[in-house]
Amino acid sequence: MTAGGTPAEVRSACPYCGTGCGLLLRPDGQGGLEVRGDPDHPANRGRLCSKGLALGETLGQEGRLLAPQVNGRDTGWDSALDLVAAKFRQAVEQHGPDSVGFYLSGQMLTEDYYVANKLMKGFLGSANIDTNSRLCMASTVAGHKRAFGTDTVPGTYEDLDEADLIVLVGSNLAWCHPVLHQRILAARAARGTKLVVIDPRRTASCDQADMHLKLRAGSDVALFNRLLAALYEGGALDADYLRHVEGLGAALEAAFAADAAVTGLEATEIAEFCDLWRRTGKVVTVFSQGVNQSSSGTDKVNAILNCHLATGRIGKPGCGPFSVTGQPNAMGGREVGGLANMLACHMDLENARHRAAVQDFWGAPAMPERAGLKAVDLFRAAGDGRLKALWIIHTNPAVTMPEAGAVSAAIKACDFTVVSDITAATDTARLADVLLPAAAWAEKDGTVTNSDRTISRQRAVLPPPGQARPDWDILADVGRRMGWAAAFDYQSPAQIFREHAALSGLAGRFGLDFDFSDLSGLSDAGYDGLAPVRWPVSRRRGGRFFADGRFYHPDGKARMLPVRCQPPAAAPDREFPFRLNTGRIRDQWHTMTRTAQSPRLSGHLGEPFADIHPDDAADLGVKPADLLRLRSPHGQAILRARITADVQPGDLFVPIHWTGETAPSARIASLVAAVTDPVSGQPESKASVAAAERFQASWYGFAVSCRPMAAGTTPGTDYWALARTQTGYRAELAGAAPLHDPEAAARQLFALPDAAIQMMTDSRKGIARVALHQSGRLAAALFIAPQPIAVRRSYLAGLPGTCTSGVLTGQPPEDLPDAGPLVCACFNVGANTILRAIETGRLLSAADVGAALQAGTGCGSCRSEITALLARRRCKPAAE
Repeated sequence: MTAGGTPAEVRSACPYCGTGCGLLLRPDGQGGLEVRGDPDHPANRGRLCSKGLALGETLGQEGRLLAPQVNGRDTGWDSALDLVAAKFRQAVEQHGPDSVGFYLSGQMLTEDYYVANKLMKGFLGSANIDTNSRLCMASTVAGHKRAFGTDTVPGTYEDLDEADLIVLVGSNLAWCHPVLHQRILAARAARGTKLVVIDPRRTASCDQADMHLKLRAGSDVALFNRLLAALYEGGALDADYLRHVEGLGAALEAAFAADAAVTGLEATEIAEFCDLWRRTGKVVTVFSQGVNQSSSGTDKVNAILNCHLATGRIGKPGCGPFSVTGQPNAMGGREVGGLANMLACHMDLENARHRAAVQDFWGAPAMPERAGLKAVDLFRAAGDGRLKALWIIHTNPAVTMPEAGAVSAAIKACDFTVVSDITAATDTARLADVLLPAAAWAEKDGTVTNSDRTISRQRAVLPPPGQARPDWDILADVGRRMGWAAAFDYQSPAQIFREHAALSGLAGRFGLDFDFSDLSGLSDAGYDGLAPVRWPVSRRRGGRFFADGRFYHPDGKARMLPVRCQPPAAAPDREFPFRLNTGRIRDQWHTMTRTAQSPRLSGHLGEPFADIHPDDAADLGVKPADLLRLRSPHGQAILRARITADVQPGDLFVPIHWTGETAPSARIASLVAAVTDPVSGQPESKASVAAAERFQASWYGFAVSCRPMAAGTTPGTDYWALARTQTGYRAELAGAAPLHDPEAAARQLFALPDAAIQMMTDSRKGIARVALHQSGRLAAALFIAPQPIAVRRSYLAGLPGTCTSGVLTGQPPEDLPDAGPLVCACFNVGANTILRAIETGRLLSAADVGAALQAGTGCGSCRSEITALLARRRCKPAAE
């Protein structure tokens, strides 16, 4: 408490992307939090993105899992965990260690991850433990190991400040890592840093770039091979550094054999890019999912690493390849060996000396000698009966895994499935035999590691509700119940941290990179006050990785790999003529169990969509706001069409976030083929094939309500998408079959059989508008038409709970300004507000808009939309 009795701010870390932003949290006394960026944290220096700023809106207890459940019934911890321990013991005894599996998440803290990995690999005796980081960064891990001998990220955020050229490859940093993007733009303003974006589609990251190379999907290797050849031809190779590198000759041979024409880029574009890279001394290449999520993702990573190794642009300030991770603790999971092919602390599972050292350190009865099942194969094993017991923690594979329909069936088919989560309302949790209530972010203590190896404390500031417990505590309790009491006698996360740090000392003695053993003697108080620290934390090694040319292969040298461009696994054809790309949007996170609780975050893009090129839309007869039906060999989806030249002809882009809880027809991973990189096991999520057609809806609907809606029960509804608002909920609906009774549909949709009805209909035009009132206040409203609904959605979304009677017009009164669709989620500024300010204030730039309205001055990720609104206003006729 402060002197005035106000709760003191607590330093913590953000639970979203791998940037690892520091937070200052203060309980508001009503179960929520005040959240602001920590100005002293090295990752963000006080900045936050829209999602971080809205964290306080995501902490409601609605939908929280409050007690363990067995077969859908609440029970106590003893009976639930006794059952879990018995089922896993029975599976191992009857079918062997490889009949059990864990599937984990980058949402777990490092201490949670550590206990899970120890339990599975050291005591259950199987390597069948994988994580949703397999869908995120596995190709980077494999590429690093092939090149460096270990999974070392050599770059730091300071390199972004000092680079003269930054190349973003398959990375929409402006939306997916906005704080890092703002850091780049600050460097650009301060020192003229050049920015190049390499991406098949135009994204918000392109807006302030010097160059956008709109290459064909999957052709990154061809481009970087051409770059390597050009660097050789231009005399840019570093002969001194190459004394520390093997494989130059073979890599160059593959590079000169490459056909850069497969990129679809003009020869002049490629030459300009290669020349810029060659003549710029300080180059950082930032890459993420567009590189990793590929059936040749590891080769793409090594193609990038080859260029940095050949020129010695690695291990120096402002230089290097830099993989940015997608989740808050993807790095922590890699550090504890949370992937099926890794051992703890970057030691090798298949190295007998490493294995023996870890087994002795843990006092473990058994250690697997070979890699376990990676994510795709793990769920295949659950489906075909090889896996008898499966534990899924803080992730939603029934939505996120490729061929998600088959994965859902596999989870359901598994003999025994446990899910640990904060809610029972996910596609995966609904399939579990046992549900375990876990503590959420802001309720648990531990550490996370961000993309530049900085370890930060995440601290509890709120009590867990009901019977929820931290994950490490649940896992350790099961370990004790299985007979390993001493090994899992943990009383606090600090104790686990010390053990993990001590184990990392073994890695240091083996000469490996991951060593923070100097923190193994940290007291509980020291752990509680631990400031952000970047590993390695050891007197045995300091400075930058690879500055001295020392690597982690047995001969101490790096490896350049001969890599050749491989097309995506499936090629478009007459039946499936489109290339399907998937990814994130600005204000939502993974499967929205957290972000969907925030009205602000739901206001930007409130329903799932498919970006389609204008030429393709014209060929299909698709008009703005139409619905699009997508089909692949593995599933189908219905989404709103967004017609835009940001995607190339023949390409579609669809976001990943919607689920059976929010828009069941938009579970896009159901369409993605379970094709994986042969080295990393990472699925190809950017280049599946699909067919598209206009969805022939006979009616469209838009609804607002104070309460959640039973959208899936409305007769004839083929499409619905639900989103939070400040006053309740909103939904988009559509159906192919006619809707004959709008009043009955409205009562069923809103579950209000006795509400007073206000109604307007035109049966000839197929139009109906229904409002339901309770106690003189608007409870809900439904708008039906044969075309996409033309109403002011942002205005209507604010009406539930008010005494309005004019809802059925669908338009605000003339004297009431309508903010319009949300543009800036940081400061809650709508498009119409910005347009009015542009006109009345004669604003000419995004900076002018920021000065007038604050829009675009937070995380900056809405600046591209502000720029588009400025251009729209400039293009309007003077008489308008």
